[in-house]
Amino acid sequence: QNNRVYSSYADLSPNIINALIATEDVRFAQHSGIDVKALSRAIVKRGILMQKSAGGGSTLSQQLAKQLFTENVASNTLQRLLQKPIEWVIAVKLERYYTKEEILTMYLNKYDFLNLAVGISSAADIYFQVPLDSLKVEQAAMLIGMAKNSSYYNPVRRPELTLNRRNVVLSQMYKYDKITREECDSLKKLPLG
Repeated sequence: QNNRVYSSYADLSPNIINALIATEDVRFAQHSGIDVKALSRAIVKRGILMQKSAGGGSTLSQQLAKQLFTENVASNTLQRLLQKPIEWVIAVKLERYYTKEEILTMYLNKYDFLNLAVGISSAADIYFQVPLDSLKVEQAAMLIGMAKNSSYYNPVRRPELTLNRRNVVLSQMYKYDKITREECDSLKKLPLG
């Protein structure tokens, strides 16, 4: 049994929204499901130059499409490549029928943060014992950092990796003017909590 609580966009801390957009989809407000610039960068860096740390080209809408409609996890690169066009079509349709706020909220409500925390509201409660709208910047950064891969960035099993990932999210927030350099530097010194 999980501790699922659905949240509305109004329930979300601005810190969660800022961390998510700065880390996962900086052009979220501008695209309509597919970020051609990010996709092109990912194809060139990953596909042609074979850089593993090149970042992804998936938008939040594509990630939501994967969460909602991909039943089987791709076991190899070819299967994953065959799933991508389906996600693109679904992402464009999601953008047509839902607002940006609804897409962002669905994504956060659907994500499994582990340890019985399915959805951002239960994650805030389980990991920090605070209501969703009260998450501090560093707390929001940790949760959004987990969204890259909650099994790998699990604060219970791998606190050092999770701390490093949280600090990457804080750096992204600084890079995209969501926090100041001073805030970024001081927040990086804090423990996970």
